[in-house]
Amino acid sequence: MSNGQTWVVGDIQGCYDGLCRLLDKIKFEPHKDQLVAVGDLVARGEDSLATLRLLKSLGNSFTTVLGNHDLHLLAVVHHIKKVKKSDNLSNLLKASDLPELVNWMRSFGLAKAISDNHTIVHAGLYPHWSVSELLRYSKEVSAALQADDYPMLLEQMYGNGPAQWDESLSGIDRLRFIINACTRMRFLNPQGQLDFEVKTHPDSAPPNFTPWFNVKNSKLTKDQKILFGHWAALRGETGKKQFCGLDTGYVWGQNLSAINLSSEKITSVFFSS
Repeated sequence: MSNGQTWVVGDIQGCYDGLCRLLDKIKFEPHKDQLVAVGDLVARGEDSLATLRLLKSLGNSFTTVLGNHDLHLLAVVHHIKKVKKSDNLSNLLKASDLPELVNWMRSFGLAKAISDNHTIVHAGLYPHWSVSELLRYSKEVSAALQADDYPMLLEQMYGNGPAQWDESLSGIDRLRFIINACTRMRFLNPQGQLDFEVKTHPDSAPPNFTPWFNVKNSKLTKDQKILFGHWAALRGETGKKQFCGLDTGYVWGQNLSAINLSSEKITSVFFSS
């Protein structure tokens, strides 16, 4: 892949048309370029099935981390949860290649280093973790997700507790916290705990609710950059070059964005119904 470009795309959410238009706009060439996604490949968009088939067809030219909607899809497939009213997954759930697509999705983790300085994770970096800790904890969840009995993890991953990290956590409590921090986190409350109720832009948040990226992280070095999605209301605005928000709300009628890792230029396509 010499001379190729690496592009990191925000939440696709099954928006196949938007994805195709974005790939055309950035002149993506699978034989030399790399496409990286920050998770939530599926859910509310018009064609999650076509989206997954396209991304899978890219082979080694594509990689991703899993988002909360991706994990929820796996739980739906195993009849652990029902499809959300806002999701549009009927074609995908009826597809003959669904088992193959599910196994392919299970091969991805919750966090991934994509260069010496760039790490992707769906929701963000829990502010009391280093990047190396994040990657290590992601591997713990991946091991459980790729095990033969992985539906047990899917069945027990739902819930908001524990709300605070402790290295001594074990079993499902430990895995659930890692999953929540990596795929659902937005704010920490005044007690320093993860809060999952507030989803607004930080300007509209209750007093003393702090976006995770505004909590001082003494373990993060200045040259490390975190690329994430999940938070459409944020509109990509973190106020810090070190944290790049890429969910710019395409599925909500806004736009789908990708950043060129070399130039740090962001390219977007606007929603088209």
